Formats: sequence, C-alpha cells, structure tokens
Amino acid sequence: MGSKKKEIALQVNISTQELWEEMLSSKGLTVVDVYQGWCGPCKPVVSLFQKMRVEVGPDLLHFASAEADCLDVLERYRGRCEPTFLFYAGGELVAVVRGANAPLLEKTICEQLEAEKRVLAEGRERRVIKDEALSDEDECFSHEKNDGDEENLVSSEKACTLAIIKPDAVVHGKTDEIIMKIQEAGFDILTNEERTMTEAEMQLFYQHRAGEDTFEKLVHHMCSGPSHLLILTRTESTEDVVTAWRTLMGPCDPHVARREQPDSLRAQYGTEMPFNAVHGSWDSEDARRELALLFPSFQFSDQIPESTPLGREAEGAEGPGKMLCSPEDV
Repeated sequence: MGSKKKEIALQVNISTQELWEEMLSSKGLTVVDVYQGWCGPCKPVVSLFQKMRVEVGPDLLHFASAEADCLDVLERYRGRCEPTFLFYAGGELVAVVRGANAPLLEKTICEQLEAEKRVLAEGRERRVIKDEALSDEDECFSHEKNDGDEENLVSSEKACTLAIIKPDAVVHGKTDEIIMKIQEAGFDILTNEERTMTEAEMQLFYQHRAGEDTFEKLVHHMCSGPSHLLILTRTESTEDVVTAWRTLMGPCDPHVARREQPDSLRAQYGTEMPFNAVHGSWDSEDARRELALLFPSFQFSDQIPESTPLGREAEGAEGPGKMLCSPEDV
C-alpha cells in the first residue's frame, strides 16, 4: 500500500514573534490574513488561495494567517470588524487589502507577484508602502487638539494637497482600490485617516455653496458615513501635486468623466453627482484652506508652487471658456 504524501498546509498560522520574523524572511510574496480571535480567519477566500496556489506553485507565493491579539506588531489591527490582508515581500509591506474582496485580492496577488519576480530577476527596486494602521503614533495625525508639542504635528517640506475618498466610495468597499491607484500614480500618502464628518465641519467646508439648492444634499452626503481623508504629496514629478491629483480624479461629473477620461477615478468609481467618489482641492490656496480646516495641526512648507487648476476658464487646447468642473462642484 503506497504511502500518502504529507499535504502542505495552505496557510501557515503565525502565533509568535519568531514565526512572524520567519515569515518576513521568506522568499517571494506572502499574503497574511490578519483576523480577530472571535471570528477566525477569513474562510470565503480560502478557495481563491487554493486556486492561486495550484496555478502559481508554492515557491514564490505563500499564505499565512495571524490573530491580531497574539502579536504586538499587529496591535493596531485589533478590534477591526473587516478582515485585513497584508502583502509582504523581502520583509517589507507592499500592499494592503481590507475586506473579503476576492477579485481585488486576486488582482493584487498577481500584480505584486509579478513585481516581486522582477525584483528578484532584474534587481528592480521594491515599492514599499506604509499602512496607516501600522504607522508609529508620532507619525500619525491625531484629530484631537494637541498640547503644543511640535513633535506631535504632521508636517511636510513638500507641496501637499487634500484628497477625500467620499462616503459613497467607502460604503461600496472601494477605498483600498482607490488608495492603490493613488500610490501607483506616484503619490505619497502622508496621512490617511478614516473619519465621519460632522455637519458643522461640512457646512464650513462648503460655505461657498451655502446659497445653492444642492448645499444641504451635499452636506448630508458628506456626513452620511465614514470618509478617508488623505494628505498627498509627490516625491518625483515635475507636475505640482494639486494639478496631478485633479488629473487623476478626472471631471467632477462621473458621466462626463466616463466619456472624456475613462481611466480617471471618478469615471471608474463615481455614479452621479454628488456621488463622484473623491474630492480634491481646487488649487494651492484652496489646499491650504481645506487642510487647515480638517487638519489644524498640519504644518505647511513655506514654499508651495502655484498650481494651474484644471477647468478654470483659460485659453488652451480645449478652447476658451472650456471647463471640466467649477469650484462649486468639487
């Protein structure tokens, strides 16, 4: 009677710091399912992991699970309701997916695996990210008023702009996809804070629209659920960050965006006004005003280049008076 080969476990359970360090030293890509003890690992994605293990093989693709309460390094993931998948390569965090989103997980695995193969074969630089949940507390923005200690302030010597992933995109589980596209487009995320806006904040934020019929609808939408507030900058680019972010967002109206800039974020994730998925500052002056309102502890660089807002009335390739969006629509 032939002996049965020992089956290799699909997911390695990481329960100690030693096992965590061993995982970080693994060659290739490791996908870690960070779970809470009361619910256990995410079962709906196991079949996807099995499928990809068969297709790719075990040499460069590894799967693991880790209970947040068992490891100090995962302390800031404790108490989260949705599953979190951390992607590690070369001991560095390269991607994060939140929620049991099988298509996004499969896409991320394929993209990160190909990227890691290029790193190993061609010596390319590995693109490392920092998940806000693992950031040191002194690098994270606290929405509470600080005590005046400058070490607690978020600051940047580079030009910055505000980006908001709106409640409509968050509630449909598109946050991680949008963040991934932002990073792939060359933006650095200095701060990523999930926050449910108050009515008072949004009335002040959109005070320039207070006399319009759509004002109350806009304020209600922005307070209807959590948003993600991001401070963006760019490391290597000749284009200023405000203009670059508005280009990535696309026209304010999702219908126009799908027709004119189908690859833009609003074309892909917006539905109709005001549910256009993302917000961006109109120009550098507007960025200062909005950041000062929502991030009062943020320290600006003394030199912020003037941006050329997309859509302002100007002579150009689109002709005089051509507007992608008015300041009131953002």
